[in-house]
Amino acid sequence: MTWLDDADRHSPWAQLSVVVAGLGVSGYAAADALMQLGARVTVVDERDGDAERERGTILEVLDVDVRLGPGSTATLPPGTDLVVTSPGWRPNAPLLTAAAAAGTPIWGEVELAWRLRDPATPWLALTGTNGKTTTVRMLAQMLNAAGLRAAAAGNVGEPIVAAVRDPAGHDVIAVELSSYQLHWTHSMTAHSAAVLNLAPDHIDWHGSLEAYAAAKARIYRGVSNACVYNVADPATEHMVREADVAEGARAIGFTLGVPDVGMVGVVDGVLVDRAFVAERQTSAAELAAVDDIQPTAPHNIANALAAAALARSVGVPQSAVRDGLRRHRPEPHRITTVATIDGVDYVDDSKATNPHAAAASLSAYTGVVWIAGGLAKGATFDELVRAVRGRLRGVVLIGADQDVIAESLGRHAPEVPVMAIPAADNRPVDDIMTQVVDAAAGLAEPGDTVLLAPACASMDMFTDYSARGDSFTAAVRRRRRDA
Repeated sequence: MTWLDDADRHSPWAQLSVVVAGLGVSGYAAADALMQLGARVTVVDERDGDAERERGTILEVLDVDVRLGPGSTATLPPGTDLVVTSPGWRPNAPLLTAAAAAGTPIWGEVELAWRLRDPATPWLALTGTNGKTTTVRMLAQMLNAAGLRAAAAGNVGEPIVAAVRDPAGHDVIAVELSSYQLHWTHSMTAHSAAVLNLAPDHIDWHGSLEAYAAAKARIYRGVSNACVYNVADPATEHMVREADVAEGARAIGFTLGVPDVGMVGVVDGVLVDRAFVAERQTSAAELAAVDDIQPTAPHNIANALAAAALARSVGVPQSAVRDGLRRHRPEPHRITTVATIDGVDYVDDSKATNPHAAAASLSAYTGVVWIAGGLAKGATFDELVRAVRGRLRGVVLIGADQDVIAESLGRHAPEVPVMAIPAADNRPVDDIMTQVVDAAAGLAEPGDTVLLAPACASMDMFTDYSARGDSFTAAVRRRRRDA
C-alpha cells in the first residue's frame, strides 16, 4: 500500500487490513475509527479483564476481529498492512518486532490521528517529564476564554483520534504527548510545540536517557510557528536548536525571571510577553498576575508561562490568558492542600512520581516532612536529596524501593530524621498510610508541611498515583477528625 506514506483522511482506508495492538482507551478509539473508515480491523491484547472484554464486545458487534488473552499478541496476523500500537507497547514486543521485520508500518494512535485530522485545525503540542497535564489544561482554558472551540486531547482528556473525528470540529487542539506516544509518531508537524523540562524517567522503556530525550525532541520536528522551550532547562533549548522546523518558525523561551526579547517571563509579580507583541524590542505586554495561578509554586508558574506562549502563538489575546488561568483548577493529587492540623499543612502531590517532580514540589516549601518511596523505575536520588536537604524536617519512607532513597539520605542528609515503614507488610494499604501520616505528624512542627511527593511510581502498593493520593487524603482527614 504505497499510498500509506502520504495517507490522509481521504485515502482508501477500506483497502487495508490493520492490526491494533492493545485494547485500552486509545486502542479502542483507533479501532473504532479505522472500522468506520472501512478497514478490516483486528485487535489484539494479552489482557482479558472486564474493561477489555467490554470494549471487545462492542467492537465485535461492529465486525472487528478481537483477540484477547495470553498468546494473542505473539505473532503478526498474515496479510497485515499496518499496525497501530498503543503507546505503552515497547518496540521489542514480539508482534511489533515481527511487523518491523516484515516491513509493515507501525504507527501510534497519534500518528493515525494526524493522518485523519482536518488540516485547517492547528495542533498545539506539548510534552515534558513533568507538568504536561496541568499545562495542557491551562492552555485549553485560555483557548476557550478566547472564544475558540478547543479540546485537550492525547495523553489527557479524550483520545486524539476521537478529537480529530468529532463531527462538530475544533478551532484548535491542545495535545499532550508522552514520550511513548512521540516514539511512535512520524509525520506530525504541529503549529507550535513546547517541551516543559527534561529529567531521567522511563529509562526502563526507552533504554537510555538519550533515547528518552530523542523521543521528546520529536515534538519540534516540522513546527511551523513557535518552538517553546524552558530557559532554565538547557536540554530543551538544545532540542530546539537541533530541530528541523519549517522556515520562519521561532524559538520562544519561558523564564521565571525578566524575559529577554522573544521570551515570556515574570516582572514584579506579573506574567509578561516579549515574544508575540510588535513592540517587543522596547516593551512587554501584561498577561496575568502570578496570583491568578493556583497554586503559585514556581514550577506551576513555569507551566502557566509555557501555556501562555502556546496560546499566544495562535493569537489568543492577553485578557484570555488571564481569564483562562483564573478559571483553571488543579487536578487532584497535584500540590493539593488536604487540611491544616495543629498548625501543620498536609499536602497531596502523589502525582510527583519521579525525582524531578518531587524536587519541584519540595522547593515550594521551607520546613517539610517528606513522605517518599514506591517504585523507583531505575531512578537515583542523590541530586534530589542534595538540593532539598535544607528544607527537610524529617522523612517517612514507604514502598518497595525505599532503601534507595534511604541510602541517598544517609549520604547527603545524615542529620535528617528518617522513619521507614516496612515495605513487606500484609496490612491493608490504608492502615499503612495511617501509620505513615501519624509518623509524619510526629516529626512536624507548627508551620511545617507534611508533603506526599513520593518521587516514585505507586504500583507496588496502589493501583495508581490517584489511589495513593486518595489513601493519604483519607488518613489525613481521619487524623483531623480525631484531633
